[in-house]
Amino acid sequence: MKNYSAKEIKNIVLIGAPGTGKTTLAEAMAYEGKVIDRRGSIETNNTLSDNTDIEHEYKRSIYSTILFTEFMDRKLNIIDCPGSDDFCGSLFSAFKVGDVGVFLFNAQNGWEVGSEIQARYARLLKKPVIGVINQLDADKASFEAAFESIRAASRVKPVLVQYPVNQGPGFDSFIDVLMMKMYRFKDHDGHREELEIPAGELEKAQMLNKELVEMAAEHDEALMELYFDKGTLTQDDIRAGLKIGVSKREVMPVFCTSGRYDIGTKRLMEFIINVAPGPLKAPAFLSTEGEEIAADEAAPAAAFVFKSQIEQHIGEITYFRVVRGRIAEGTELVNTRTGNKEKLSQLFAVAGKNRIKVTELSAGDIGCTVKLKGTRTNDTLAAAAAPVTIEPIVFPEPRYRAAVKCKEQGDEEKLGKLLNDAKFEDPTILVEYSKELKQTIVQGQGEHHLNILRSRILSENGKLQFEYIAPRIPYRETITKVAQADYRHKKQSGGAGQFGEVHMIIEPYYEGIPEPKNYKVPGKGDMVVNVKTKEEYDLPWGGKLQFYSAIVGGAIDARFMPAILKGIMEKMDEGPLTGSYARDIRVVIYDGKMHPVDSNEISFKLAARNAFKEAFRNAGPKIMEPIYNVEVLVPSDYMGAVMSDLQNRRAMIAGMESDKGFDRLNALVPLAELYRYSTTLSSLTSGSATYTMRFASYEQVPADVQEKLLKAYTDTDEE
Repeated sequence: MKNYSAKEIKNIVLIGAPGTGKTTLAEAMAYEGKVIDRRGSIETNNTLSDNTDIEHEYKRSIYSTILFTEFMDRKLNIIDCPGSDDFCGSLFSAFKVGDVGVFLFNAQNGWEVGSEIQARYARLLKKPVIGVINQLDADKASFEAAFESIRAASRVKPVLVQYPVNQGPGFDSFIDVLMMKMYRFKDHDGHREELEIPAGELEKAQMLNKELVEMAAEHDEALMELYFDKGTLTQDDIRAGLKIGVSKREVMPVFCTSGRYDIGTKRLMEFIINVAPGPLKAPAFLSTEGEEIAADEAAPAAAFVFKSQIEQHIGEITYFRVVRGRIAEGTELVNTRTGNKEKLSQLFAVAGKNRIKVTELSAGDIGCTVKLKGTRTNDTLAAAAAPVTIEPIVFPEPRYRAAVKCKEQGDEEKLGKLLNDAKFEDPTILVEYSKELKQTIVQGQGEHHLNILRSRILSENGKLQFEYIAPRIPYRETITKVAQADYRHKKQSGGAGQFGEVHMIIEPYYEGIPEPKNYKVPGKGDMVVNVKTKEEYDLPWGGKLQFYSAIVGGAIDARFMPAILKGIMEKMDEGPLTGSYARDIRVVIYDGKMHPVDSNEISFKLAARNAFKEAFRNAGPKIMEPIYNVEVLVPSDYMGAVMSDLQNRRAMIAGMESDKGFDRLNALVPLAELYRYSTTLSSLTSGSATYTMRFASYEQVPADVQEKLLKAYTDTDEE
């Protein structure tokens, strides 16, 4: 195939709710560009997209697929994204390198919750969209109802470019109000005839053409003046106006298609080629320094890696977009994250699993290479003489977590490698071994996301068996009042013994707390301390420790203070109540005793540890739990059920707002109550709601919950 320049390239991302026909439309686009000579289907498992075994099993997209087509002497790079929100990471990576979204709607359903979710992502990522009402051949297709639902819900103003003449099972014709022609399809292979608009449709077509002209004129003063002067615009003027409106994300031209029967595909592609922003007109990539990186083919080469894959018998496949310059076979670039050189020995254009060898890729183009040494998603490869690092993709926070448990001992290491391979391919999967919880925790975008991960691992590694179990909760411990304790550690065993005595006061730490001076200590009365030294530590698990020495008269040598601190830290590492980390505590060492021979570091460490444990238990100890900020997007009809369920999860409702048939609910919810929430939410709303969650703070648990946690810890400890 030929090498394309930046001005000959368009990069589009197919988005839409599940079941809107993205994969089928991508197949039709590849067929129209003669990349394939026969269209596959989802039913027969032979499409360019959805080419993995697990996608064949589920009959739906799980991973994004990169493909291309050649049309009108242009190269159209296409990224087909899954519709399920569990796999939204693919959309984030695709929109990093795609310049415009082609937004599909099912003609039977119109605007769905999945549409709302993907529209939110397009807004968040500031990407323009072109609308497509697909599957107009379906039994219950209703173009009018679908378009009205889009008009009611979309924040980007939709405008009709086409409408069907005969939707439903016999769909074969539509009227294009930009071209002012009717297109009738002779067969299911995209062969069409261009006809004059029938008299019975002419008035409607003229009215819609006027709306299209007015919409185009709105976005450019010169076009507006021309429209006022002549009362209409030429086709080229309309395209110019729509190009501005689309690029500003203010207008969404809407087309009608049947991807299954290749109806309307060609006209849609013509419009994309003529109107959609390409690499030279789309917003430039930004470096981590905030510098705009233009798609300049004459500049030193730089490429951004947006997807990584491991394929059996091949190894690692690296997908990238050339941000600037040209990359030829054998080019040597530097990975700006690692500083290592990478040689791109082979370059490929990508059509699903098919890779077509090319000699060069120019700025704006998308391709792949194989067998790089240490490059992964979000890396930048740049010419050594002009290094630059592209701003990375910011993936959504995980919404679901589970612990993994192998059925056979000894499989943990193998499973760990497989999970890390999955993380390499999908950055929205997070894997870590928690020393605190003594579990391997896997996080993802939903229960379905993790179940797909498990299914894939089990299918590819038959003897390995593992299951998901409820993850433990990373509780914290703290105190609520002042307490005093002293402890003497004394041990005599014939030779040199051990002796250390530590007196301490502890109190809750909070931001802005005054320096320690006077204390009222139960059983001790008023106590005055004279601070000599102060140390403050940000704890690795969150919160702070303030450590003061107020020793007078040399009761404890300064050389023993580090050991005292170490003893306290050891006990905070395994809190006195449940073994959870302790946080937000001030400790004042005000007195003690030592022995000229028997005192040593271990003695004072043990004395401090036990004194801290006793003081902690007398200081109104409380267990703290992680609280998450949860935002639920739900159709208004289901709001009551969702709110009731959240309240049963000890949630505190923080706010609600309604927006075009959807309610957005914000709540603060304990992490302990969120296990399998995605499944419950799906059940309550028939799969029509979604949510996000992010850590907010640690808060004290209610008394009844603390009592249960203490009992559970005691029972476990006794076992």
